[in-house]
This record gives sequence, structure tokens and C-alpha cells, in this order.
Amino acid sequence: MGAATAREFAAQGATLILADLDRAGAERVAEECQSLGAGTVSVAVGDVSRSEFCDETVNMAVESHGSIDVLVTAAGTIHRADSLGTSDADWQRVMGVNIDGMFFMCRAALRHMTAAGAGAIVNFGSIWGGVGSAGSTAYCVSKGAVHQLTRALALDHAEQGIRVNAVAPGEVDTPMLSSQRAAPPSPEDLQALADATIPMKRLAQPNEIAKVVVFLASDDASYITGEIVHVDAGYTAR
Repeated sequence: MGAATAREFAAQGATLILADLDRAGAERVAEECQSLGAGTVSVAVGDVSRSEFCDETVNMAVESHGSIDVLVTAAGTIHRADSLGTSDADWQRVMGVNIDGMFFMCRAALRHMTAAGAGAIVNFGSIWGGVGSAGSTAYCVSKGAVHQLTRALALDHAEQGIRVNAVAPGEVDTPMLSSQRAAPPSPEDLQALADATIPMKRLAQPNEIAKVVVFLASDDASYITGEIVHVDAGYTAR
């Protein structure tokens, strides 16, 4: 979803910095973005759970381009287990990426956005941040924290011209959906999941989430802040 979001921004001519642990993957996405008409596309390789990396990446954006106008925090990880199957290390890793890293990135960007009196942040939440799910305790807790962080930051900075929102995807056809399972689900398994749980009876594609992220970052969403925008085919309407 982060890659799809980068491609959507690129198609509108944005200048991008892609932060990722995976250099090869980030560089591949950077090449795709360049071919779609992006301005400069840079890659920052590191771990968002380290506040130093977040500060360095945001500072690089400002030093290179003069400002940071939009921050999208899309890094995420999951551990599929209940509390008894979640070790200290499992818990700390999920929280470190999903909420600590998001906070560190937001804080780093806000230092510059508040000085400029403008900016938009879009965080990646989840349907599991608002409703529970068995078997993914740490993930659900981390996404609930994302939603509350989004609301708190929006209220903190509304008078400074900065908008902070979150997108909350439902089931999306990404590698994470199939990760950490006893056996990789087949297309038939995924369709059965959709039939059983999703009102529209299909998984989302990453670009469907990305389009909402780009909207929330744009001036078309100028009166929206503090919102958790569900893109879930009606899942949480029940």
C-alpha cells in the first residue's frame, strides 16, 4: 500500500523520499515513480522504530527540497498470535514499527510543518484499530494507538494549519495478508475469506487505498482533520 501510494503521488508530479528497510524494493519503487512523472525520488534506508532514522530522513527532505509538505506513515508489521503466543520481543517489534515509528516520523515532520504553518499527515490505521480480531493481539493494540495518535495530533496542531488524518483499510490483497500463516492461502482461500467477511465480497487492491491517502493529503480535503477514514467495503458498517 505504501508503494501504491508513492506511485499515486508520482503520477501527480510529487517529489518523493521513500523510507524502507528494503533497499532493493525501495529502489524498484523509486524507478517506477520516476517513470510515472515524479520529481526527484530519493531513497532512505533504515528502521522507523529508531527515532534517529526518522529525524535524519525528515531533515534530509527539508535540506534537499526546502520543506516537507506531506508525510505518509505506511510502515507496518504484524504478529499473528494471541497474548500467550506473543513474546516480549514480538510485542516490542510490532509496537516499535506500528506506533513508535509512526510517532517518531510525525514528530520529526511536525517540527518543520509547525514552523511553516502548513502540512498534511496521513497515517495508516486499520479496521482492527476500531474493532477487535482474535489471534493478532499486538497488531490490534498498535492500530488502536495509531487512531488515537492521529486524533491527538490533529487537535494539537489544527490551529497551525496542519491536518492529520488516518486511513483504515480493510482486507487488502498485499503480502501481509498472507504472512505468518501455517500455509499460504490460495486464491480460493482468499475469495472464501472475502465471501465470509466482506460485504462487497472482494479484497481491496492497494491502489484503492492509495487514492484515498492522496485525497486526504490534498487541498481537496482542506476541512478534514482528526478523521479515521475506513476503506473497508462496508466491513465496519455492521
